[in-house]
Amino acid sequence: MRILIDTNIFMYRETDRVLSEDLQNLTRLLSDIKAAVLVHPLSHSEVDNIRDEALRTVMRSKIKAYSLLESPPSVKGNDDFFTLIDAPPEHQNTVDNSLLFAVYKNAVDYLVTEDRGIHRKAARLGIPDRVLLIEEGLQDMRKYLVRDRVFTSPALVLVPVHNLDVTDPIFDTLKQEYGKEFIPWFEKICRQGRKCFVNYREDGRLGALLIYKLEDEAIDSRPPLPKKNRLKLATFIVSHVGQRIGELFIRLAVDIAIANRIDEIYLTHFIKEDDKLVDLITEYGFRNVAMKEKNEAVFTKSLICDRGECSHLSPQQLSKVYYPSFFDGPSVKKFIVPIQPKFHDRLFTDFKRRQISLFEYFGEFHSEGNSIKKVYITHSNILKISPGDLILFYRSDDIKGITSVGVVESFHPRREDVKEISLLVTRRTVYSQQEVETMPKPLSVILFTHHFHFPHPVVYQQLLDNHILEGPAQGISELTDEKYTWIVEKSGIDRRFAFH
Repeated sequence: MRILIDTNIFMYRETDRVLSEDLQNLTRLLSDIKAAVLVHPLSHSEVDNIRDEALRTVMRSKIKAYSLLESPPSVKGNDDFFTLIDAPPEHQNTVDNSLLFAVYKNAVDYLVTEDRGIHRKAARLGIPDRVLLIEEGLQDMRKYLVRDRVFTSPALVLVPVHNLDVTDPIFDTLKQEYGKEFIPWFEKICRQGRKCFVNYREDGRLGALLIYKLEDEAIDSRPPLPKKNRLKLATFIVSHVGQRIGELFIRLAVDIAIANRIDEIYLTHFIKEDDKLVDLITEYGFRNVAMKEKNEAVFTKSLICDRGECSHLSPQQLSKVYYPSFFDGPSVKKFIVPIQPKFHDRLFTDFKRRQISLFEYFGEFHSEGNSIKKVYITHSNILKISPGDLILFYRSDDIKGITSVGVVESFHPRREDVKEISLLVTRRTVYSQQEVETMPKPLSVILFTHHFHFPHPVVYQQLLDNHILEGPAQGISELTDEKYTWIVEKSGIDRRFAFH
């Protein structure tokens, strides 16, 4: 990205005056997003016109630290431009018009200036969004930051890649697969300041590693994949078994992609016999679409379904292939499912308002919280829940509101046999084996896929005032499509992911 700065910004930035907080933040932000900050050659002439000799000498030395906009487009003879900005011919050589013309001719992406006259001219040209005040620049440039501060378990740590030990055994397979290319690649991404999520084993070695990158380029493969904004999972390794960290990594990748307005995730992988990683990623919609050199497979995953294709998928298929998108049309039933806070905390470890347990801070996981596919056990006598139906979890006692939505995978009503229940729930449930054994029977088991938490939980008083509930939520209750639609509108959920 190329950012042109006006002399008034440059002068303010480089004098001995105390910088405003916004300008400090903008300067740091442009560095963080690795933007090329340029000055127009005519800015040198403005510095030369400074009357104070001492200040002029200082400013001449400092302007050299900035790259010049090479071969800037000339405004001379561009009568249409001057007609649009309503400027007389004698103003053709002014610095402000030359700066604005550089944006107009797409020599740079943005111009940052405090000159209100330039902003008025930019509006006449139809490019007001590319000519920014300092405050506007600070807001607009934030969208180019990699948003990776997603909420996850304290057992996962976000660290710079350069803090990793390249001799850790977790890299052994990659070294074998990529040979001499691996170390130069690792050193390169260290210098780039790339980040990763890691989990450490008790012995200090890496137990799980996710290195990722935001890309906007074509993929050199057979067939070639066109240029597109994608989230690349450059390294996806889990050595811990039984903790469902792989599912946690997929959920993290989805959260990072959504936070950065990216609709496609991809990774490359050398497929092996009985490949557990392939089994995992294909379960959540990754598809082998191309091959790279040395028979390295390219797997891509779309987060949003094309309407034409979605119309041919069942709700269960859509939930799987285009996770986290889901179908919420009138043909699927919707249910409110009450859940106590202690079980909600264990089931939804990525819920921002949960109380984090002490042992999580020491690097341990709630494995059922890591999983995308979850189980809920209930005493409800309801019998009419079907695969593909939606369940909206109502957290009782503290929040007293609907917080989360999931898609039913299967429903097993009124089970009596403890062994049968245990086989159904395996490690997905928040309940221990002892808890299951001591629960009054019969029990109903809901296997479901968790899709989203509501940005704004819809609380009890709202539900009561709008006749969604007629009293405290005591058991599972079905919603009409109209009531569900009202809840979703209040929840703040991104409707791009709800196919109706």
